[in-house]
Amino acid sequence: MTETSSQAASELPAFSSFAEFYPYYLSEHSNDTSRRLHYVGSCLVLLILAAVLLSQNFWWLLALPVVGYGFAWVGHFFFEKNKPATFKYPLYSFMGDWVMLRDALTGRIRF
Repeated sequence: MTETSSQAASELPAFSSFAEFYPYYLSEHSNDTSRRLHYVGSCLVLLILAAVLLSQNFWWLLALPVVGYGFAWVGHFFFEKNKPATFKYPLYSFMGDWVMLRDALTGRIRF
């Protein structure tokens, strides 16, 4: 039985390490607007964490996944037009968000 192209496109390759995954992750974030939305979400997560620590109002922690994933998923669905790898590789994708932000801030990749 032959796989259809839509089935093949929806499946992610298998990765055995983050080092293998990260180039794929970057390829799924080629749109500037999408990448910037990821950066905004990640920076807002850091700001919320700082506010929680300063205010001791732990209810704000509930906003972290909404803010962090919300901006990223808008980037994927409306600008990249692809499915976030978070659904299959949640830990690698989470790590990829922070490594991509670091790489942007250090000039390794386009901000």
